[in-house]
Amino acid sequence: MVSKRRLSRSEDKESLTEDASKTRKQPLSKKTKKSHIANEVEENDSIFVKLLKISGIILKTGESQNQLAVDQIAFQKKLFQTLRRHPSYPKIIEEFVSGLESYIEDEDSFRNCLLSCERLQDEEASMGASYSKSLIKLLLGIDILQPAIIKTLFEKLPEYFFENKNSDEINIPRLIVSQLKWLDRVVDGKDLTTKIMQLISIAPENLQHDIITSLPEIVGDSQHADVGKELSDLLIENTSLTVPILDVLSSLRLDPNFLLKVRQLVMDKLLSIRLEDLPVIIKFILHSITAMDALEVISELREKLDLQHCVLPSRLQASQVKLKSKGRASSSGNQESSGQNCIILLFDVIKSAIRYEKTISEAWIKAIENTASVSEHKVFDLVMLFIIYSTNTQTKKYIERVLRNKIRSGCIQEQLLQSTFSIHYLVLKDMCSSILSLAQSLLHSPDQSIISFGSLLYKYAFKFFDTYCQQEVVGALVTHICSGNEAEVDTALDVLLELVVLNPSAMMMNAVFVKGILDYLDNISPQQIRKLFYVLSTLAFSKQNEASSHIQDDMHLVIRKQLSSTVFKYKLIGIIGAVTMAGIMAADRSESSSLTQDRTNLSDEQCTQVTSLLQLVHSCSEQSPQASALYYDEFANLIQHEKLDPKALEWVGHTICNDFQDAFVVDSCVVPEGDFPFPVKALYGLEEYNTQDGIAINLLPLLFSQDFAKDGGPVTSQESGQKLVSPLCLAPYFRLLRLCVERQHNGNLEEIDGLLDCPVFLTDLEPGERLESMSAKECSFMCSLIFLTLNWFREIVNAFCRETSPEMKGKVLTRLKHIVELQIILEKYLAVTPDYVPPLGNFDVETLDITPHTVTAISAKIRKKGKIERKQETDGSKTSSSDTLSEEKNSECDPTPSHKGPLNKEFTGKEEKTSLLLHNSHAFFRELDIEVFSILHCGLVTKFILDTEMHTEATEVVQLGPPELLFLLEDLSQKLESMLTPPIARRVPFLKNKGSRNIGFSHLQQRSAQEIVHCVFQLLTPMCNHLENIHNYFQCLAAENHSVVDGPGVKVQEYHIMSSCYQRLLQIFHGLFAWSGFSQPENQNLLYSALHVLSSRLKQGEHSQPLEELLSQSFHYLQNFHQSIPSFQCALYLIRLLMVILEKSTASTQNKEKIASLARQFLCRVWPSGDKEKSNISNDQLHALLCIYLEHTDSILKAIEEIAGVGIPELINSPKDASSSTFPTLTRHTFVVFFRVMMAELEKTVKKIEPGTAADSQQIHEEKLLYWNMAVRDFSILINLIKYGRLFVEAFLKQCMPLLDFSFRKHREDVLSLLETFQLDTRLLHHLCGHSKIHQDTRLTQHVPLLKKTLELLVCRVKAMLTLNNCREAFWLGNLKNRDLQGEEIKSQNSQESTADESEDDMSSQASKSKATEVSLEKAPESVTDGCILLIVLSWWSRTLPTYIYCQMLLCPFPFPP
Repeated sequence: MVSKRRLSRSEDKESLTEDASKTRKQPLSKKTKKSHIANEVEENDSIFVKLLKISGIILKTGESQNQLAVDQIAFQKKLFQTLRRHPSYPKIIEEFVSGLESYIEDEDSFRNCLLSCERLQDEEASMGASYSKSLIKLLLGIDILQPAIIKTLFEKLPEYFFENKNSDEINIPRLIVSQLKWLDRVVDGKDLTTKIMQLISIAPENLQHDIITSLPEIVGDSQHADVGKELSDLLIENTSLTVPILDVLSSLRLDPNFLLKVRQLVMDKLLSIRLEDLPVIIKFILHSITAMDALEVISELREKLDLQHCVLPSRLQASQVKLKSKGRASSSGNQESSGQNCIILLFDVIKSAIRYEKTISEAWIKAIENTASVSEHKVFDLVMLFIIYSTNTQTKKYIERVLRNKIRSGCIQEQLLQSTFSIHYLVLKDMCSSILSLAQSLLHSPDQSIISFGSLLYKYAFKFFDTYCQQEVVGALVTHICSGNEAEVDTALDVLLELVVLNPSAMMMNAVFVKGILDYLDNISPQQIRKLFYVLSTLAFSKQNEASSHIQDDMHLVIRKQLSSTVFKYKLIGIIGAVTMAGIMAADRSESSSLTQDRTNLSDEQCTQVTSLLQLVHSCSEQSPQASALYYDEFANLIQHEKLDPKALEWVGHTICNDFQDAFVVDSCVVPEGDFPFPVKALYGLEEYNTQDGIAINLLPLLFSQDFAKDGGPVTSQESGQKLVSPLCLAPYFRLLRLCVERQHNGNLEEIDGLLDCPVFLTDLEPGERLESMSAKECSFMCSLIFLTLNWFREIVNAFCRETSPEMKGKVLTRLKHIVELQIILEKYLAVTPDYVPPLGNFDVETLDITPHTVTAISAKIRKKGKIERKQETDGSKTSSSDTLSEEKNSECDPTPSHKGPLNKEFTGKEEKTSLLLHNSHAFFRELDIEVFSILHCGLVTKFILDTEMHTEATEVVQLGPPELLFLLEDLSQKLESMLTPPIARRVPFLKNKGSRNIGFSHLQQRSAQEIVHCVFQLLTPMCNHLENIHNYFQCLAAENHSVVDGPGVKVQEYHIMSSCYQRLLQIFHGLFAWSGFSQPENQNLLYSALHVLSSRLKQGEHSQPLEELLSQSFHYLQNFHQSIPSFQCALYLIRLLMVILEKSTASTQNKEKIASLARQFLCRVWPSGDKEKSNISNDQLHALLCIYLEHTDSILKAIEEIAGVGIPELINSPKDASSSTFPTLTRHTFVVFFRVMMAELEKTVKKIEPGTAADSQQIHEEKLLYWNMAVRDFSILINLIKYGRLFVEAFLKQCMPLLDFSFRKHREDVLSLLETFQLDTRLLHHLCGHSKIHQDTRLTQHVPLLKKTLELLVCRVKAMLTLNNCREAFWLGNLKNRDLQGEEIKSQNSQESTADESEDDMSSQASKSKATEVSLEKAPESVTDGCILLIVLSWWSRTLPTYIYCQMLLCPFPFPP
């Protein structure tokens, strides 16, 4: 019997019946009929059981599966044939289904029918698949049974609505639905769809989910539209089914318009969607986007989707707590974990969409780019930019550009970036490499705000990501540091400094990477070396890291190796590193340790380590004056910026004070004796010393001893008993002494105030008549003596500039006057000592590298002054406007410095040379501290001179005079240029040391730009006072002398000094307000306070004025100075300053015309000339001002026409040395500048004119034609430049010819008049080509080929216009002769003269008929034949109008046919 065969377990692979296999050994349901015995064959006389048995299925009772004895297809075929051949067909079908219904009333039997059958495999079993369908599924595959069985299933399903699982953990409703999936054929698909949708409407929610998600596998393609409509209605009624419905709609083939409606419906509900449902919803929205509506949908999506508010506060706090923990373990709550998982899943969906749909990524970037308001930018926007950047490589450049623009405009700020990383760090950490790549790209930008944003990316990536990413961050920063790019190195080191403070333990793990930078010290500046050693020292001596001893050992080894190096550069690096490390070791930790109750003072062992390290540096550098001086400077900077432990500071102060006195201070009453080349005198003392306790600085003897020792001479008796000290160390040593005393006594300098008064042992410095008789060695000695004295006085001013007592202020002002006087004397010596090398004043690595180049440049400038001036005149126009302003002080038009005045009132070329040399020697002067400029606050200072009994003996009034004011302003302007000018604007010339621009600013470079700006803002009020006083001076001078500089009442020297002060003040204001840092939000308060100072000078206002009001008042205040401007340079700076103010205003267009009006006034003013042979206006400055005028005027064409039509004819008719009466700045020397600027601006203007289109109105066509007529008229006057002539013709082709195409019929007269005017211009261009060929002028001939090509295109384009307007027959061809600028025939054509004459005769006959005349000819390049010219005659019906356009066309050299 079949029932006694051994049964084998079949594998159930039905996707939704897995639950059944798990519970196979569990007891059967209690509802099983008692008459049924477990695992027995169903014995029933019903037709249903019999037919199944005949067809090959044996029904089983209990938990056993029904058995299939034949192949599934064979079973279906046999049952189908049995039913069809049955005598009672079709009634047999009803009986069969009725038997099925009776059979499945038992729950176990029904379950067995829904589960897969077990196959009986004989030895001759088929090789088919072991998977078997259920009985119900097999019956559904028979067409005649399918409708009835589907009906039975749908009637049976409601019985199990509220019984999700039976006792066997089997989900019966899900099993029933699964029977309908993947049917080979659906007999009545519409009926099936209707029944399913009815079932969905009444089913419980959990079953609704199952049925809806199964719909794509149940219904056929023809029913998709009906199903979609029903589901959309259900979506409106039941929001809880949104996710399954959208999931199904994405899988159905539906009409795009229908999907659009559904998408809009979902978008309206987006704000109320749960976080868990977002991934599916966003997936549906993104998949339904088309290229046409992508931007609109994405814009709406980013507005409504704000994940920052989806993350609950508790989750956010938990994420922050996890960040602080080491392991970042998984969150404790299921809710928190699921929320983060949903966000990660959401971004995965978005990543998938933008990876395969380019339109989505482009639309998303565009949507973010179109967002203008700062408040509208969200965390989600930044995350999306990062995701797209990491997913689509093609959009990287686009995203970088968008980010840069957003950062510049202040839309994306640090707070937004920090929130992005803190909320979505789990999403961003997978994109770590892309974020670092983006940061690397941003660090290459010249804009400081963009560089700062790039550094923040590194900082937050290190803070929020895991250890691997932290290692990548440090590696990227090290790469930047070793790149050699100054801005990158500075930024990367600053980030490392922040990371060391932020997370020292994590940085310790990556210290080995930072140590690797020590191999690349050659390419970084001293300030960067300080930062690097600060980072390493902080890691090495951090109290939190006890395992840092290996770093300490490596640091000591590296520093000792560098200190002992014979290469001077490495010795200096060792000094910087040692002093920096000593500062970290001896740092005062009393404030930080007071909270932890730790020891507050340095231990004796640590103090010994510090002192031994400093003594090592001192012993390694004492053989070299430059190394010693650098050591003193570095130590001084350390004391100034770091708070040292009192014990270490006490040791330093005691050692320094004693050593300084022994080395440099002597009794003033004892004049040194020795074989000196000049008599020694105590000079520049501020008090008369009647007692024996006076002191003096022993400068000349020390200098002589040093020079004498170099020459191998014997040491004088003065020095034989003491150690020889270089005078080079005088100023650095005093700076160290002063800062140490200042730090020990809280700013009180009473202990060393005697050094302010004391004289210096020098000799008579005024050369007088002996200058010519002095040897070169004596002159060099005197120069060195003056340089050292100047540096001593500069450090004295640095030390005592902040003293508040009138007596001390008076002494400081006197020292300032001494500096100015000494510079005047120094110029005389430098004039006769061209190859002199000054002693160093700044002792960093860059200075030593640049010294030879500087000296060579100085001597070269003296010997070849004339050549330099000519080169500056010819090449100056190539520099940018910002470079022009920064280099004006080097040009021949620089106002005379104050120190020239007392020598000669006539400014000779020799003095200009020495002034230039002195200016280039600024690297050899000691740097003035930024605090020195507090002297600008001084007005009149009354100084009391006391007698021996402290009674007032006399009073002396000391004031800050114009020479001293100019000295301070020049230094301040140089400092601002160094610190505030962007690196791209102060690009270093080729073959010049990259650090040369920072020479003399090493102390300044240790401060941030914000600190410098804040300090200078404190000086705005006194600078405004000085500006107003100078303004009043020139106003009075103009009233008395009618603006005549060399009038009887004008002091030329004083006039030039005051003019220079005026220029420097405007230069300082311009540099200050042009600072790019004002674009950053944290600096807005600085700008506000500065503008308030300026506006308060005009009228006292409230402190709460809006920014626009302050900008307007500041503009009017500065504009009032235009009447007293003494020089063209000042005028240019004033214009630029006003433009900078307007750039910060949103209503700048209202004041644009004021700039143009002011610029025109300056162009129309008669400026004082410094030389009869040459104008005092440099070409670069005139070029800049003229460009400003034309760019800001309402009508550029009218302005050009006024200059070209009025100014140039006046100049032509004026005498040789005269100028235009309307534009006095237009002279024969400046004519080329005017010409070049007007042509360039004309070409730019016509390029901006939009080409005409047929859709434009007649009025627009008329306006554009009028504009082009004016442009061509201006071009006719300014045609003499081949380069700009070609550019204008190209613009005419692109912008004007489309307009003529549509305007020819309606405005024929205007078009022909325009072309007639233009043909005269092109004829002259044609002659210019011939002229350049004859004279073989390479500067012109290089433009000829492109010009000829453009003229050819013009002819073809006009021919096309005629064809478009049905005037093709008006196009004529002519052969003309080559002529030069004077109209003379070019002789190269004589060989073919007869041919040309015949051609002209033929042409003239044609021309007479059409009233045409010969227009032009052009020589064919590299050809012995005549060049043939295209001649165009425009005809209109029976009337022929004489308008011609010509150009070079290389045609066959024979006459035209008749």
